[in-house]
Amino acid sequence: MSHDTQMTGRPVISATGLFTPADSISNEELVASFNEFVRRHNAAHADVIAAGEAEPLNESSVEFIEKASGIKSRHVMAKEPVLDPDSMGPRWAERSNDELSLMAEIGVAAARQALERAGRKASDVDAVLCAASNMERPYPAMAIEIQQALGIDGFGFDMNVACSSATFGIQTAADYIRAGNARSVLVVSPEITSGHLNWRDRDSHFIFGDVATAVLVEDAAIAPAAHWDILGTKLKTVFSNNIRNNFGFLNRASPEGQGKADKLFVQEGRKVFKEVVPMVAEMIVSEAERLGIDPAGLRRLWLHQANAGMNRLIAQRVLGHEANADESPTVLDTYGNTSSAGSIIAFHLHSDDLVAGDTGLICSFGAGYSAGTVFVRKAA
Repeated sequence: MSHDTQMTGRPVISATGLFTPADSISNEELVASFNEFVRRHNAAHADVIAAGEAEPLNESSVEFIEKASGIKSRHVMAKEPVLDPDSMGPRWAERSNDELSLMAEIGVAAARQALERAGRKASDVDAVLCAASNMERPYPAMAIEIQQALGIDGFGFDMNVACSSATFGIQTAADYIRAGNARSVLVVSPEITSGHLNWRDRDSHFIFGDVATAVLVEDAAIAPAAHWDILGTKLKTVFSNNIRNNFGFLNRASPEGQGKADKLFVQEGRKVFKEVVPMVAEMIVSEAERLGIDPAGLRRLWLHQANAGMNRLIAQRVLGHEANADESPTVLDTYGNTSSAGSIIAFHLHSDDLVAGDTGLICSFGAGYSAGTVFVRKAA
């Protein structure tokens, strides 16, 4: 890439990348494991349950999961320990400081694919943003480790906006382009959500899956011919305790709370549904109007993949009719909720067929609450 090229200050998406773990867990496998855990727990606590001093745990079912979420399977980094009723969570050997950490490893895999698809060398990239729901450690930043592994001379930092991390990362990258502070920025979202999921909680044990995505945001002047113009980005946050995770470095100051359920993902699903759907639908419509885009004319919606019902309602409010699979594609059924990566997976897998001039929307929403919209148009 020539440094003499005159920059435009117009951000585009040049390419995306996706890393999918090899292992997948079906609802049938998950339910069999969970119900075995429930049977063991109820048997072990039979006396107190019989005495009315404790409630028995309820079994899960495939029908319940699919009705509640639309999820049929999910990819994970470690299948056996998640399904083992004794561990019910991911397990792997701790890596030395000289080895690439797990989040960096899958982030690098997604980033390399994005670079390859854009015909870009790592030396052409100016910055790496690692945008995800959880970081493996506080420092050194995952982004800097990914930057080092790829051989990028520039800067990197981590950012966490829960399920909206990727869209917030895209706007941040776009702002660097707009301001002239960078020409090429990688937004990498390694989401190992199996680590924060309470696999013993019937209401949420089926929700999450592991994945990594990458989005290459660049100045239009250097973008490959096949790219997406970013027409506008908008971010919004509203404080809510309805999705929360209290795990953090100050937990050691309150040892009595360590290991409690609130140190993993916890949500009030019905409240989230009721509050987030109207907020996001209104945000999309008003932002489309501000940009001079007819929301009903959007060719495709790549929505956050958390819940099939939420997506159905949001799409209907935006498009004015019930969206079909072509207008609002789903990856939730095979990937589960992958936090910030969900809308990017949908875009990565379901955007090649659009033609020049087609306009679409990448949209996230989740804990915070946080929501992000990225309106894009396929370049001519």
